[in-house]
Amino acid sequence: MNPATGNPFVRIDAESGLVTVTVPVPDTGQGVRTAVAMMVAEELKVSVESLVIEQAEGDPDTYGPQLAVNSNTMQRIHEPIRTAAATVRHQLIMAAAHRWQVAEDECDADNGFVRHGEDCLSYQELAEEAAALTPTEIKLTPQQEWKTLGNPAIKRVDQDAIVTGRLAYAVDQPADLVAVIARPPWIGATPTGFDAAKVHNADVVQLEHGFALLAEDTYTAIKARENLATTWQGGSPDADSDQWMADLRAALPEGSTPPGEYVEKIFVTPMLAHAPMEPPTATAKATEEEVTLWAPTQAPDKVRKLLEEDFEKVTVIPTRAGGAFGRKFEVDFVLEAVQLARHTGKTVKVLWTRDDDMQHDSYRPLSVHRIRATVNDEGLPVWRDHAVSTWPLSAMLEVTSNPQILKMMMANKYPYGVEGEVHFAISEPPIRTGFWRSVYAGQFVYAEEMFLSGLEMPHNQLERRLKLLTDQRVRKVLEAAAEAHDGEPEAVACHRDYGSVVAVIAETGRDGRTKITAAVDVGVALHPSGVRQQVEGAIMDAVSTTRGARITVKQGKVVQKSFGDYPWARIGDTPEITVVVVASDEPVGGLGELAYPAAAAALGFLSHGKQNGDLR
Repeated sequence: MNPATGNPFVRIDAESGLVTVTVPVPDTGQGVRTAVAMMVAEELKVSVESLVIEQAEGDPDTYGPQLAVNSNTMQRIHEPIRTAAATVRHQLIMAAAHRWQVAEDECDADNGFVRHGEDCLSYQELAEEAAALTPTEIKLTPQQEWKTLGNPAIKRVDQDAIVTGRLAYAVDQPADLVAVIARPPWIGATPTGFDAAKVHNADVVQLEHGFALLAEDTYTAIKARENLATTWQGGSPDADSDQWMADLRAALPEGSTPPGEYVEKIFVTPMLAHAPMEPPTATAKATEEEVTLWAPTQAPDKVRKLLEEDFEKVTVIPTRAGGAFGRKFEVDFVLEAVQLARHTGKTVKVLWTRDDDMQHDSYRPLSVHRIRATVNDEGLPVWRDHAVSTWPLSAMLEVTSNPQILKMMMANKYPYGVEGEVHFAISEPPIRTGFWRSVYAGQFVYAEEMFLSGLEMPHNQLERRLKLLTDQRVRKVLEAAAEAHDGEPEAVACHRDYGSVVAVIAETGRDGRTKITAAVDVGVALHPSGVRQQVEGAIMDAVSTTRGARITVKQGKVVQKSFGDYPWARIGDTPEITVVVVASDEPVGGLGELAYPAAAAALGFLSHGKQNGDLR
């Protein structure tokens, strides 16, 4: 189909017969390219392998919202993509029926052909004629007839390219110059001057937040940065995360006192860095009027609108991202590339090293949680009060600085039939904060489930939740997890969010290896193997955070520099994981952030038991 059809997602080349699928949302590892290909393959009755996959440029006017955030990609795009592909199928059938002078409902589309009895025409032969037709009714393929959607055997479309190293990332984009930036030596410092006497084969450009070193290759740029003498002023050279935590403890809201005698526990959660395997990288080519950007952004539409404030013509090309988890929703690395490209008049690639990203990230906020609960004779909570002291997100200050909005956001996260109240106290962030996988739910659900797990009662972790659950959908997934779990439910946690629900059971096996069973209901599971991969990834993040990954600040500087002192899980740390995808008739739900809070709570209790204190 050609662009004149108004279908931006699917087109058939009349000369080659190739079917090209345009994926409107960036793929940051969540598998959206595969899911979109599956939708088109299902509705167009072709194989996934036969499709050519293209990534859409940043263009919300053509593709609609393009944000890869908030775990809502599938919810947002599955109907438009399926409808687009089904429209093309109907166009092809209309064209064939017109040629044969038969009724459309007597024709079938399959494997690149439209058939009517012994007659057969390829999609290629019909493409040009079909593009001019407008179907009066579009019927999506019923779920009971699916061959591709819902098929767990479909592998990722870029799997082989990733494994063999052929997939191009942002760092592979060619450029005239490579830039690295000397960043503030302590939080909030601003640059005042530099001495480039020992810098060779590189140019220095002073920015508002640092000094850019530009050279023809990465090695020269990094060596130049090492040799540049710089001076700084202002900021918070004495900042200390222990003091920040003490301040948050002191700021805990008073909350409400439960009726009668009550149990009280306090939990704290640390700052976390995103630590995507691919640090931020962006390449830009710019003049005064025009800019082209290549970047692994989670928000190509947002970036385009931002750049349109300064340029008459903007082209944003999202590259495949090697992980994001909220980090690449930020635009700092993008704007650096654009500024330097405009300044030099050349194509500039900005590279962040691992140390750069770890020490200058937008971190998950610190938080302190005090939970009080009145319990009955069985030890089950019957009334609870949850007080939270934390920071807003720098990327969304106006919204997340409002305690009432955060209270509303968290109100539907608690699935148990226990009356209670939630109170938030929001303090100004002393460091840049941002979206981190599951945002505030990661801390909130962690504290709630840890509290429930630690209560003294005769019921085991599974029984106490089954007694308290009022959400029948959550109960169903918890029962599915229990049925699939071969062992003792030493630690259990549940979570509901994004129109989906999950339950996680964990135990330490006889061989010392952790065993985890997760059951998930994401509504209609369009890409079951992708569902399992997302849950497994969230569990591995929880393995890392419950084993000690944290960001700390001493003398104004982030202490951690790399995976050496920010201990993210290695292959050998992988638990024995079973993921059960529960069949569901619910609408398509979100997934990317769903499993982390429950997994962190289950693994946290398994690791730390009934302790109070510095947990996550």
